[in-house]
Amino acid sequence: MPEQSLKEKTAKGLLWGAINNGVQQILVLAFGIILGRLLSPSEYGMVGMLTIFTLIGNSLQESGFRAALVNLKEIRHEDYNAVFWCSTFIGIAAYLILFFCAPLIARFYGEPELLPLSRYCFLAIPIASLGTVQGAYLFRNLKVRQQAISGILAHIISGCLGVTLAFYGFSYWGIATQSLTYLIVVTLCSWHFSSWRPTLHIDFSPLKPLFSFSSKILITNIANQINNNILSVVLGKFFTSQSVGNYNQANKWNATGHQFITGMLNSVAQPILVKVRDDQERELRVFRKILRFVAFIAFPAMFGLSTVTRELILITVGEKWTGSISLMQLLCIGGAFIPISTLFSNLIISQGKSNIYMWNIISQVVLQLITVLCIIMMKGSIQTMVIVYVCINIIWLFVWRTYAHRFIGLKFRMLMSDLLPFMLPAIIACCIGGIAASLIGGHIIVTFIIKILVAAICYMGIMKLSNAEIMHECINYLLKKKYHER
Repeated sequence: MPEQSLKEKTAKGLLWGAINNGVQQILVLAFGIILGRLLSPSEYGMVGMLTIFTLIGNSLQESGFRAALVNLKEIRHEDYNAVFWCSTFIGIAAYLILFFCAPLIARFYGEPELLPLSRYCFLAIPIASLGTVQGAYLFRNLKVRQQAISGILAHIISGCLGVTLAFYGFSYWGIATQSLTYLIVVTLCSWHFSSWRPTLHIDFSPLKPLFSFSSKILITNIANQINNNILSVVLGKFFTSQSVGNYNQANKWNATGHQFITGMLNSVAQPILVKVRDDQERELRVFRKILRFVAFIAFPAMFGLSTVTRELILITVGEKWTGSISLMQLLCIGGAFIPISTLFSNLIISQGKSNIYMWNIISQVVLQLITVLCIIMMKGSIQTMVIVYVCINIIWLFVWRTYAHRFIGLKFRMLMSDLLPFMLPAIIACCIGGIAASLIGGHIIVTFIIKILVAAICYMGIMKLSNAEIMHECINYLLKKKYHER
């Protein structure tokens, strides 16, 4: 019964996670396409240069406490209250520091317009701090449906406002306002759906047992933000704002694809793995089941996105973004492995091994920085940087696997037997889709549709012939759900 209950919770969480991230990514794409047609690559690049500072500021105010609260076996009001006030104070302090550093940031990039824009964008940090604990409460209690409603509503409101401002000539201010509005709506919804409320009795003593764990998550999150945005910083410094815009456009589409899967995964992975961590055999079984599900979705989705990149960019945002096509193709290949790495990181966090998680990410970031600097010194191209960046991220998956073997006994052959049955069919299906489109030819929209249809039919056909268990389980669960709703 416990196994069935856990399985039911996982399936329900993944379903709502899929609905949440699916709808959100559709909204991101829809508004992104409109903004892409209204704005130029350099206008996009202006906000892109500031992204890393906002994300690091948000990591500071969150300080890893979200994961620490979820990992607690039993939680009290005092734990939530201490984290709430700590995040709020850090959020305000981080904003003030960045406010006064804005002239240095503008000087670093050689863009005077970044001075007022950065001070406006950095308001995201104190706003986000007000929703950190409410978000942790919803996450810990697997309130995936409530998180879905919050995210979807926030995307609709912020997207409409951002597009309206861009249409009336507010340029990159429209993108900045869209981001701030999204955070405001999410924070308000989190307060609405969460039953917990802070009190004015401020006591930071409950943070002491959390800090040894959360501090490592904090350092890791900052390292992650540097790793994910290092190319934007490098391109902004050594290339042009148009290069940053092209890269951000490519990465936005890539992120839309893999975040659909990682968002769905993150809604359940850590809480579920925490529940079974005292039984290694069961934990291995649960982990491998989730791993196969992720591979079943991630490989065809991301390899497919890479296959239709040219058609997608030209149809949606137009020829002025052709510089982003080759970058997006490369990023999407690497994006197929990001959800898998995310699952491994969730496993390590669920074990309470935040120190291993931290040093693993820091090592990866140091390697990325060294290679990027070497490429710059050798006057390499942007494409070369992206290729090396993607390769390191894929190779690092096997570093994660060594820790998974230590904690739950995941052997190399197990990993390969869980990944290859989905990775190879996805590659074959995409190749067949590309060949079919080139043979038939025709309008770019026709090519786009043929690639998708042929690849999808081939992939599902291979899954059917190989009798893929995970596909049958997904179909059976959805049919069962539909039957019960009737």
